[in-house]
Formats: sequence, structure tokens, C-alpha cells
Amino acid sequence: MKSCNYIALIVIIVFLFGGLKKSDAQKSYFNPANLITTGVYYYPEHWDSTQWDRDLKNIASMGFEFVHYAEFAWVMVEPEEGKFTFGWLDKAVDLAAKHGLKVIMCTPTPTPPAWLATSHPDIFQWDQNFIPQLHGARQNISTCSQVYRKYVSTYVTELAKHYGSDKRVMGWQIDNEPYAPEDFSPDADARFRIWLKNKYQTIENLNRRWGAAFWGMTYSDFSQIRCFNPSHGGSSPHAYLDYKRFLADMQAEFLNFQADIIRKYSKTDQWITTNYTGSQKEADAQRSTSLDFPSYTMYPIRMNSSNDPLSFRLGDPKFMNYANAFYRPINGVTGVMELQPGQVNWGEINPQPQPGAVRMWLYHAWAAGSDFACTYRYRQPLYGSEQYHAGIVGTDGVTPSQGGLEYNQFMLEINKLRNSYNKESQMPDELQRRKTAILWNHENWWDLDFQKQTSQWNTFNHMSKYLDAALSCGAPVDLIGEKDNFNDYKMLIVPAYQLVDNILVDRWTKYAENGGHLVLTCRTAQKDRDGQLWQGPWASPILKLIGAKIDFFDMMMPETKGLVKMNGKEYTWNNWGDVISPNAGTKSPAEYINQFYTGKSAVISRKLGKGTVTYVGIDSEDGMFEKDVLKSVYTSAGIATENYPNGIYVFRRQGFTIAVNYSSTDYELTIPLNAHLLVGEKTLKPAGVTVWK
Repeated sequence: MKSCNYIALIVIIVFLFGGLKKSDAQKSYFNPANLITTGVYYYPEHWDSTQWDRDLKNIASMGFEFVHYAEFAWVMVEPEEGKFTFGWLDKAVDLAAKHGLKVIMCTPTPTPPAWLATSHPDIFQWDQNFIPQLHGARQNISTCSQVYRKYVSTYVTELAKHYGSDKRVMGWQIDNEPYAPEDFSPDADARFRIWLKNKYQTIENLNRRWGAAFWGMTYSDFSQIRCFNPSHGGSSPHAYLDYKRFLADMQAEFLNFQADIIRKYSKTDQWITTNYTGSQKEADAQRSTSLDFPSYTMYPIRMNSSNDPLSFRLGDPKFMNYANAFYRPINGVTGVMELQPGQVNWGEINPQPQPGAVRMWLYHAWAAGSDFACTYRYRQPLYGSEQYHAGIVGTDGVTPSQGGLEYNQFMLEINKLRNSYNKESQMPDELQRRKTAILWNHENWWDLDFQKQTSQWNTFNHMSKYLDAALSCGAPVDLIGEKDNFNDYKMLIVPAYQLVDNILVDRWTKYAENGGHLVLTCRTAQKDRDGQLWQGPWASPILKLIGAKIDFFDMMMPETKGLVKMNGKEYTWNNWGDVISPNAGTKSPAEYINQFYTGKSAVISRKLGKGTVTYVGIDSEDGMFEKDVLKSVYTSAGIATENYPNGIYVFRRQGFTIAVNYSSTDYELTIPLNAHLLVGEKTLKPAGVTVWK
């Protein structure tokens, strides 16, 4: 009895501290009363030291609150092995402090110095043709290299010893934009075999779970296995899935290893993060357990398929929406470490942003959940591969760019908004009732994209349609993992969740039975966790849950269109269609109205316990179908929603309501009569921002 009580006490303590972890982290690292803290990348090593004081003074006078140092400065700090020269960096930290600026200190592990590359050429990745990479680029080292890790350990230890107790350093960024690339080096090969042996224990287990009998791919010993290489006969989806898991684990291990060193020497209020790219596919932030929180890089302007005439200047909002919804729930804190300040240099086409767009992105980052925003970079470089990348100031080092002016405006406005902050503010009840989660897992992403079945399938875009649909309904949205509590949300959307087990399906079932509203979409539960199809009916584990049978799936040719009808309205689809036969008692709100399966169900729904289950069988063209399905689920559940048009996003954050406009047309906001308009106007113009309370 005593032991049971002791265990129960431990469970309660773990629950309480686990539940407090996210909010405690936010309070410890970023004061909510500041709303958002804004900073800028500065590279003192790129400029004459006589200009540093002027630059840092100007940075502070523009309203920035911190600077970002040394992410690529390994050779400047350690010009030869074992010789560390911190004097120049100390001067830069001193000058930042002189002007009231905090510092983010970085580890420069994407860019080893030439002396290290020359003495140890084996530290680099090998490409798919087994050709080693060379010094002269960035992020081309092998995280599997034990030699490289030894030098990283020495460098990071010295850096952490030097700045770990420095109160002027607010936090640490490890590495830069980690992305877990394919690596076919001998070190990666060796580590992959160790990883597989730890996972499977015996070669017989591996052969069975990889389906190695197919094409005679059976192994008799782990020593025969090499990294999955599609250019050299790699064809097994199971080997590929494990290889992607391995690469992500190695990247996470590399980050964790650096964080653990820093934590030995840093004072407790220095946080540790890294900046994943906003829609990172390869590196999985949920695997990096030693970071205090993840942050992200965000460049909204990129090629996209939007028909809006200003989209190429306003940017694609889905990446900012995704980044905040995915990274913030991991530990309750996130921020944009690298936010576009203007025109960039690395896109296929690099247009100027629409005037106002940079400011809008900053407000969007704050509204959607970022606790800080940092821009890359202060000065436009005069040399190097990013000469055409805009900065906060231009090539003369002093004249603000359009983006610089917009950063300045944003920071002035945030300072005024801070005066209206009320720590007692709570999320309104109607928003609490709309709280929505999207279950997201990189392993599904990898597996789906390896066997797309149609060139038109896009896993990220499929998920984004539901994220956008929920936001258009005015719902607060988190992207969560399987470790999170589904019951914290009224709605749980599970888009194309291909790899499942019965334990997960049981959790979905209990979630609905307890009053949750579960939305599953096409391609869910087709395979087990090893990527093998089920021996039984298609998507066997969820058939009882959805109350239907999935007869087969179809996809259209690029020039053809599928049609479905729901509530008297027709929609087109092209990418994927699950053809469904509902059981007795299961409703069919949408049906196919062309092709040979006309009359078959495209969407089914049923009540389950206190909640509901909906299965959406198609991936539509423009996302309007997904939006209408989702709105109908909210409505059926008695949850009131908004109906924001494409490009209009309205968020509630820290007691403020923030609206941004990514469309090319004006939008008339509905603002309560008793609200105080703090920024902007009721008419929300393109690239416009409105804030009220």
C-alpha cells in the first residue's frame, strides 16, 4: 500500500511539474509584459572595429533590444587549434551592453575552420555518389563524425566557460538551421548500423520488420547494411523510413550534446535554443530534448500557387502559421530567430516586399505565438554569397532600408502596447471552446512523401489546408505530438496520419467517447509503424472508429477534375480520394458526383459516446472544401465560429486581438463597440495590421 501511495505521489509530482513546465519556461525566459522582444543579427567580424560602436548605438536607437553574435565565427575565435582569442568578441559584448543591448551567443558548428578541414577532411558528409564534401560551404559536416564532435566539444566548452556566467548574454543559439541532410560517409554508415542494432537487437527482427524478403533483400548480419541511397538501388520504404529517423536522431543528438556542455557552465537564466527553418521536413524539433525551447527561421516570400495578385510581395502565411503552431507547443515558448527584413538573394525570384509587409510579418509572429523576433541582418553585406540580401540598413551602414523603417515602427508601437498589457487577461470563453489541435508527426511526412502515388500529393500542403481552415474559423490552433494530451482540445484534426498502431487508435476512440470532436483525413492508418500495410481490409485499425469501410482510393490526372457535392455545393478535387462505404448509422454529408463511383461517400461522420468522428476522404484543390467540412463539424458540435476570408488572420494574444491582411483587397473588421482600437483601422488594408483590446 505504501509503495502504491509512493508511486501515486511521484505521478502527481510529475504531472504537476510537467503541466507547469511550459508556463514556467515562458515566465523565466521572456516577460509576458514585454509582449515580444525584438533583436537583430550583427556580425562585428565583417566590419572595421572602429564602426562597431556607431552601429550598436544605432541598433539601440532604432528600438532593438538584443543582438545576435558569432554563429559563423569559429575561425575568428579559434584561429588555430587550441588557441582561443575572445578579445574581439568581448569588445563586441561590451559595446552591446554599453548601449543597453542583450546578447544571444551562438555556436558556429555549421562552419568549421579551414585548419580543421585540412587536418581532418573526414569530418564532412559524403553525397549520394560517395564523394566527400569540402571546405568552402556551410552545414556540410557529418554530425556522425566523432572527430568533429571532439573539436566541437572543445570549442563549445571554451565558449561556455567564457560566457556562461556573463549576465549580458540572455541566451544561446546552437548551430544554425539544422536540417539533417542525407549523409553517406563512413561515419554515418557505421552509426546507422549501431542505431539499427539498438532498435532491432537481431537481424531476424530487422528482416521481418523491413519486409526484406521482397526482392531478396534479406540480410544475414548487420555489417551488410548501408545507409539508404536511392541513387544506388535504395528502394525499400522501410529502410528509407528508418534512415530518416536515424538522420533526425543524429541531428537531435548533435544539438543535445552541445546544449548539455553549455548547461554545465551557464547560469540558470540563460536559455538554449536552435533555429529550425519554418517548414523543416528533415530535422524534427520534437526529438531535441536538451533545448529549452525551439525557435525558427522565417522568410515569408517564396514561390507559391496563390492566385492573389499580391501574394508574391506579401508572402505565404501558411509557413508562419505552421511555425508558431508547431514549435510553440513543444515547450510553451518559441520565437522567430531569423525574420526577413526585405528583399533576399537566394530565391528563384527575389521581389521587393509590399510596403508594410515586413511590419505585418512581425505582428503576425507575435500574434501567432512568438515571444521574440530577430531579423537577419543589420547591415547589408558588401561581400560573400549574400551580397544582395537586404539588411536593416543599406550598404553605407547607416541609412535605414524600407524594412528597417518598418522594424522601427513596429518596435515603437510595441512599446506603446506594453502600457496596455494586463496580466490578468484571459482567453475569452468562445475561443476556449474553439481550441483545436492538429496531430503532426514527421515520420508520417517522410513515409508519405516517399510513396506519394501521385506527383500532385503534398503532405505539408494537405495539413496546411486544415490549419488554415481552423484559423479562418477563428480557432486557436496547436500542432501537437502523440505525447500531448488530446483532451485539452475540443477539436482534434488528424491529417493523413499514415503510420499508426492500435494504442493510438484507442486513444482517438477514447478522445471522441469523452466528448472530443475527431476529424481524420485521407491516407490515415494505411500502415503500421514499420510502414507495412495491414493484413486485412484497407486502413483496418480505424474502420470501427469511423463506422465505415474504405473501398479503395483514386487520384486524377493533372488535366482532369473529380467532383464532390456537400450541402448542395459542388467542389473539385484532384490529388487524392478515398472512396467510402458507410455503415448503418453513419452519415454521409458529401458524395462523389462524377467518375465510376458516383454516389459513393467522400466524407462520413458519426456520433461516438459524447463526441463525434468525421472522416474526410479527399484532398481538394483550393482548401475550400476542407474549410466547409471543418466549419460544419464546429457547428454540429455547438461551437460558434468566425468566417474569415482567405488571407485574413485574427489572433488573440496576451489580452490583445491582432488582425493581419495577406490578401490584395481591403477587409472590414468586426470590432466590438466597447473595444479600444490601439493600432491601425477598422478597414484592414493589404499588408495592414489592426490591434484592439
